[in-house]
Amino acid sequence: MDTIDERLAVIQPIDTDWYQSKVAAIDMLRLDLLHPVISGNKWFKLRLNIRHAIDRGFKSLVTFGGGYSNHLVATACAGKMFGITTIGIVRGRYDILTPTLMQCQNAGMKLIFVTKEEYDRKEDADWIREMASQFDELFIIPEGGANEWGRRGAGLIDRFVNASYSLVAVAVGTGTTLIGLRNSLDVRQQLVGYVPMKQGLYLKEHIFTHLHTDKKESWQLFDEWHFGGFGKWNTELLTFMNEFYKINNIPLDIVYTAKMMYGVRQQVLAGYFAADARILCIHSGGLQGNVSVQGKLLY
Repeated sequence: MDTIDERLAVIQPIDTDWYQSKVAAIDMLRLDLLHPVISGNKWFKLRLNIRHAIDRGFKSLVTFGGGYSNHLVATACAGKMFGITTIGIVRGRYDILTPTLMQCQNAGMKLIFVTKEEYDRKEDADWIREMASQFDELFIIPEGGANEWGRRGAGLIDRFVNASYSLVAVAVGTGTTLIGLRNSLDVRQQLVGYVPMKQGLYLKEHIFTHLHTDKKESWQLFDEWHFGGFGKWNTELLTFMNEFYKINNIPLDIVYTAKMMYGVRQQVLAGYFAADARILCIHSGGLQGNVSVQGKLLY
């Protein structure tokens, strides 16, 4: 089933001037290079979900997201790639479709718009089937791929993480990728997650619940670098993204990886990490999210 060549992902060293040699090394796992849309952790969270759906004979995938959701558009494109109908339940009403929703629609996804209050019922399977009753044999993928298959799929990213790294950094939305990685990586490797929304530490309880008994240690969450909240940004963040690109030739997305790398750099320069730390930062893709600031970026 797998048609995305995972060999396209590379590990790229970050320029030592960027972190002023405060730690032994910082590298970035370029999962954004896997595919223009089904990139980064999105592919890993979807691949086992789609395989399960196809193997069990489901005809349609239904999932959830907002108007700028990387997960929605990745699911739409993956559905087109593997020949399975996709339905997106979208939070909010849109008189004019966002570029992301237009891309979903162009990939064949059927969009169902609901109020924010209705969207809160996204874990009610009966409500979901009622919303998508015109479609046959539905397989439900939670928002962000946050289910057993999404977590196991995210855990497959561990194949890129060798034992030389003492610390792995990842952006956190639903916590699915962090859970998958923590359950798969050697517990001696510290895992740090950067949440791009205000008061994001509420995710700790959810993450802890899904960790294997022997993997409940050696991880932390940080939510200080949200820049005003989920999807929010300011001139400081844009300047950081442009400078990072000029130095490292790596594009960051404004929602997740930019805020993660900003936090990593702040901590490194403050001496938060040990001088002998070898850090691997995971680029989780989602560059389509930059469309709203495209004219302000160098890439």
